[in-house]
Amino acid sequence: MSRKNDTNESKNKHRRIGRIILLILLILSVIAFYTIPSFRQKLTQILMLFRSASVESIIGFIRSYGPYAAAISFGLMVFQSVAAPLPAFLITFANAAIFGWWQGAILSWSSAMAGAALCFIIARIAGRDAVERLTSVSAINSVDKYFERYGRNTILICRLLPFVSFDFVSYAAGLTSMGIVPFLIATGIGQLPATLVYSYVGGMLTGGTRLFVTGLLILFALSGFVVLIKRIYNEKHDQAEGGPENEENDEHLL
Repeated sequence: MSRKNDTNESKNKHRRIGRIILLILLILSVIAFYTIPSFRQKLTQILMLFRSASVESIIGFIRSYGPYAAAISFGLMVFQSVAAPLPAFLITFANAAIFGWWQGAILSWSSAMAGAALCFIIARIAGRDAVERLTSVSAINSVDKYFERYGRNTILICRLLPFVSFDFVSYAAGLTSMGIVPFLIATGIGQLPATLVYSYVGGMLTGGTRLFVTGLLILFALSGFVVLIKRIYNEKHDQAEGGPENEENDEHLL
């Protein structure tokens, strides 16, 4: 019992330290925004870039940094994960157009993983109240219902859908008892097919054609979503018919 209390105390201590670090970083960011004109200008430019939802604008912005373009793209993906929840496939398209489809896929996949991990860690450290302020109460509650019903399958389901916020799912996962390693494995597997497809298409198409293919990919993702939901439903239905013994042996994913 004493060892368990020591473990809980150590976790709480690490969480308090983490919250202090997050608070310091937030304060420094606010100070920099109001005291450093170049920082404020660049941050405003990035936010306007995201609001435009224009792949061409994102391509131009990333290319303007020349040899540092890959690092800027990586930073944009992480930033949009934490502070500007928008469809990540916009940056994935841009990466494919700039770096080629397979190099762009590697960059997009790895940076999205980093962003997801950061959201997860922030949620684990900051707690539910802070996450709800950073996102929204309704969004987190909505994702919570999926986690309660489908467990870790929620991550795979949501990664299939480009219009479901990648970031809200990552934040919500951080509020559960799921470990970060299973989370990253599920995230990596779940987002890899879409990243490869978007990168391959993004490396070949531009403009209106890209938007058309994006629509087709959304329909494809919806089809995959329906199939996966049906499979999960069938599994749950089979377990329910198995009686109390199967229910007692059922593994809880969260």
